[in-house]
Amino acid sequence: MPTTKIVVAIPGEETYSVRIGADVLAGLGKYLTRIPAIAKAPRLLLISDSNVAPLYLADAKASLKAAGFRVSEIVVPAGEDSKNVAVASEIWEAMAAVGLTRDCAVVALGGGVVGDLAGFVASTFMRGLPVVQVPTTLLSMVDSSVGGKTGVNLSAGKNLVGTFKQPSYVCASTAVLASLPEREWACGCAEVAKSAVIDSDEFFFWLTEHAGDLVAREEAVVSEAVARCVVFKADVVAKDKEETLGVRECLNYGHTLGHAVEKLAGYGTYSHGAAVAEGMRFAARLGAALVGTPVDFVLAQDELLDALGLPSLPWSAEPEEVLAAMKGDKKARAGAVRFVLPHDVGKWTVEEVADEVLLEHLAAWKGSKQA
Repeated sequence: MPTTKIVVAIPGEETYSVRIGADVLAGLGKYLTRIPAIAKAPRLLLISDSNVAPLYLADAKASLKAAGFRVSEIVVPAGEDSKNVAVASEIWEAMAAVGLTRDCAVVALGGGVVGDLAGFVASTFMRGLPVVQVPTTLLSMVDSSVGGKTGVNLSAGKNLVGTFKQPSYVCASTAVLASLPEREWACGCAEVAKSAVIDSDEFFFWLTEHAGDLVAREEAVVSEAVARCVVFKADVVAKDKEETLGVRECLNYGHTLGHAVEKLAGYGTYSHGAAVAEGMRFAARLGAALVGTPVDFVLAQDELLDALGLPSLPWSAEPEEVLAAMKGDKKARAGAVRFVLPHDVGKWTVEEVADEVLLEHLAAWKGSKQA
């Protein structure tokens, strides 16, 4: 399969490339020698986790060393529990101990947790080092590795501490996706579905037609899905780099309820994607009541999520608990919960929803789980 290259141009930032293909990991080091901010770095720091490192760290390190880079490595425990200030502090101390200077760079090798964590420590150590994203999950390839959001979690909620730090390069090796468990594959499919719903009829109908092929990990379909998502997200971020103009908020579709589900069910109980898919189902039904979302859209989205292996979750919580979790999310404003509501495929608005309205719909959501 040929390699796909997408150039991301964010106003006020250096352009960067996203390379998608089966063999791009082998060329990681060679490509970094072409990036001015990294080419002469005296040392690179590879950050990975305990799941990914045994599989791909040696290959990534070999590619970097073959290109002439000196490389150090840090491996953190796999999972959402590592995405916190305590682990970030340990990494900062390790960065100082190995002698990283402002002309060094960080390479994030892993899924969304590693990408967010490595991006955060890179953006804050010595007030900012270049960061390279090497995503190893479908979710991180189609979403978190592009766009520059970094962050760590607090006990109060996800991603409450973070920065905006665009990567210098994204290396998306589709070959590494073969090792993903089914749960993580479906997790990534949810973000593909989110992108398709928000983007356009063309993307939505393409995904509907190829849902089975994506679930089966058909190589050409996987590469195209990643490329479509990267182009979609890069376009959104270019219009609203730091989520101040309201455009980038569309990327939160499904996340308002989704983050509450993750928190209340216990991080790791359901994958991020499974929670987002549940949030998409809820937002579509809320949209039908508040902004006239067509019933045909609600049903078509349900069918797509089902086809991607993302059924409705067999879980709920008390409406008041869910509302409180939503109000603790970073997307809330002045105590008001904001939802991305679809009017149809490719059409959306962000709406503040009154507490009493939300409680009514959350009660109906909870009731649907008990039927």
